[in-house]
Amino acid sequence: MSDIYWRKLFIVYVLKSINYKYHYIGHTKDLNVRLKQHNMGRVKVSKARNPFIVIYQEEYQLRSEAVKRERHLKKGKGNIWLRNKLINLNLW
Repeated sequence: MSDIYWRKLFIVYVLKSINYKYHYIGHTKDLNVRLKQHNMGRVKVSKARNPFIVIYQEEYQLRSEAVKRERHLKKGKGNIWLRNKLINLNLW
């Protein structure tokens, strides 16, 4: 079996603030740990808007792919696509 099957995947995720109209897009190797960091106020950018829930995620083999996708979802057509997808799921 190839080493790629044992490698932990990179996750692009979208968080929604429970108390504010705010969404956060990021990437990580461990979504559970990262969500706890956001909810404990350890992420400067989202600190004032916690707590959060995960509303969307995608998995990638390579960090470079995850970073590219994260950037795409934060801007222009990628952000419009994400908003429309989440609106259709009543998550935005």
